Amino acid sequence: MSTTTSPSENLVQSYLFLRRAVGTIGLALPVVLIVGDLLWPPGTFLLSISASYYSPLRGVFVGSMCALGVFLLSYRGYGRVDDIAGNVAAVAAVCVGLFPTTPDFGPTTGTQQVIGGLHLAFAGIFFLTLTFFCWYLFPRTADDPPTGRKLRRNTVYRGCGALILVSIALIAVAESTAVAASAHPMLWLETVAILAFGVAWAVKGETLGVLRDLR
Repeated sequence: MSTTTSPSENLVQSYLFLRRAVGTIGLALPVVLIVGDLLWPPGTFLLSISASYYSPLRGVFVGSMCALGVFLLSYRGYGRVDDIAGNVAAVAAVCVGLFPTTPDFGPTTGTQQVIGGLHLAFAGIFFLTLTFFCWYLFPRTADDPPTGRKLRRNTVYRGCGALILVSIALIAVAESTAVAASAHPMLWLETVAILAFGVAWAVKGETLGVLRDLR
């Protein structure tokens, strides 16, 4: 006996797929880039996630950011604000991939400096928009009062949003105070921010049933 799903159920599944896809990319990207850079070529280590543009893993970085852009552009939430936020994050993600950061090696041209500035601006917009998702959009609920699991999910969302904001602030501090490059502060802070948004989207997408409401 065949079973059919209603259009509303199909829509919910599509939303969950998009959220899981965004979360999966966020969780996998820093791991793949860091491990891949250590192995190919052996012994190298990125100064930042964005610096992978100048490594053999450029395609992984640019492709992942463009994929994030496509998924975010396709994502539709519960209202116009969700859609606008998704579109802004989508454009910013694609631009982060297509406008490379200023290279860390050798002299740089004026054009590279401008493009690097655009990269930083779009990266800031991207992370701030994701923080907006974590702090405002994801915690909303149609249930009154919200379920216990929803409250726990909200704690995760806001915690992830806080980690993203703290990471952005510390990146600015590290850049302005000339923290030793050998400590790779940009790499680790970017990794924390990316993993945080990956966790938030994975939980929102009910990946592996984590904190999902019982039905």
